[in-house]
Amino acid sequence: MFWLIAMVLGGSPTGSPAAVPYLLGGFGPVFGAIAVRVRRTRRGEPVPARAVRFRQGVRLLWVLPLLVAASGSVVAGALLADFLGVAGVSLAGGRELIASVGGIVPFFVGMLVAGPLSEEPGWRGTAYPRLRASMSRLQTGLVLGAVWAVWHLPLFFIEGTVQAELGLFSWSGLMFSLSVIPVALLTGYAYERAGLAASIAVHLATNTTMAILTIDTPATQALVLTIQTILATTLLTTQHDHRTQPPVQTAAPHPHHTTTNTSPHISPTRA
Repeated sequence: MFWLIAMVLGGSPTGSPAAVPYLLGGFGPVFGAIAVRVRRTRRGEPVPARAVRFRQGVRLLWVLPLLVAASGSVVAGALLADFLGVAGVSLAGGRELIASVGGIVPFFVGMLVAGPLSEEPGWRGTAYPRLRASMSRLQTGLVLGAVWAVWHLPLFFIEGTVQAELGLFSWSGLMFSLSVIPVALLTGYAYERAGLAASIAVHLATNTTMAILTIDTPATQALVLTIQTILATTLLTTQHDHRTQPPVQTAAPHPHHTTTNTSPHISPTRA
């Protein structure tokens, strides 16, 4: 809804009057996560059986290698494109982008907020564990990836966005939409390994590296997509996918007692 308003208002997504609805639209998954959490709390429903515990402990050690792997997959695709002669590797566009936003710190803060923090609490922190309650890891990643790709479509019609520059009806636009699928698989794998922190790290690494290396040619995008698909497939097939668990069920509350959630898990939005 917010992105439709931004489309109607027109203009740059960073300038008046489209900036506010554009920004709010990006936080749609977080708003959805909050709505789900409030609804489940009011109805006395437990969290999904697949929710990841908040206290990850040593599992958080997975965050850094997963971040490196996600960034490395993009770098490998760019270097392969350069080696094959289909596109050159250049940091010029990345330097321009960083300078345009005021430096390296504002750049990374912006990359962290616009995508990882504004989306992961919804996609991985809320939707993922609910789907995992009845689906395999691969099925969950594919379904959520398809939804995630469709969710990005309005951005192709907002002037000034990366998606609008690529063009919806172009090879670059098609590669962008398809690339969401392996990223969904990777962030889902990261979420199961070390919770929301890991999925945010993978999302951040992918977006930041793509921006710094200016990955926008169809050939390079296709190579990055291929490498990330191979990486995701390898990770998913080398870790045993335990049989899915049914959603936690609770008995109807007694009319004279208050319902209490005794589930040992916490809400996925806080994972």
